[in-house]
Amino acid sequence: MKFLFDNNLPPGLARGLAELSRTEIDVEAVIPLRDKFKHNETDPMWLAALIAEGGWHVVSIDRYRSPVEKELIRRGGVTVFVLDPQWSKPHWVQAAQLVLWWPKILGIARLTSNTALRVPWRFTNKSTFQPLRF
Repeated sequence: MKFLFDNNLPPGLARGLAELSRTEIDVEAVIPLRDKFKHNETDPMWLAALIAEGGWHVVSIDRYRSPVEKELIRRGGVTVFVLDPQWSKPHWVQAAQLVLWWPKILGIARLTSNTALRVPWRFTNKSTFQPLRF
């Protein structure tokens, strides 16, 4: 599995989770978008590139409102984890919360492809992802 963190999340967050995920045999990469694409690459361009490459999961706070983005996600083959707007917090707070969610995200990523899921802010053992319709 490969994970790409969109530009709306701190690059250090992806790099920290990459380090924490080193013991996960099936996690090949956890990288910020800017480590793979130009910092100003448009969402449709990098989404299309990830789809062509295959095996990618995206973590983002983005709403993906553009019809082109929605269509790419709908038919593309990537799983997108969209963090709720409440995730727009200082990076230390985001990091602490995402570390709690990460095992659940990995578990769902192992089971799904070509879907978009909303990740709520609140975490409990019973917390679940909500499917997003595009």
